[in-house]
Amino acid sequence: MPQGSIKTLTDRGFGFIVPEDETSTGKDLFFHRSNVDGVDFNALRQGQRVSYELGTDERRGTPIAIHVQPLP
Repeated sequence: MPQGSIKTLTDRGFGFIVPEDETSTGKDLFFHRSNVDGVDFNALRQGQRVSYELGTDERRGTPIAIHVQPLP
């Protein structure tokens, strides 16, 4: 699973991840609170390392992070 760090979290229930993989597009990945697994969205913190899977936003066709999980 790809890994990255949380760059931004909003009080509106979404955030952005900075991917660690050099093969990524170089862009931050959007994720929604409904795509967080294992913990509550409010338990996440900026700078926290996470794993995720790549998905596609159905409306925009852009890459997003799904199955976001904090790393130990």
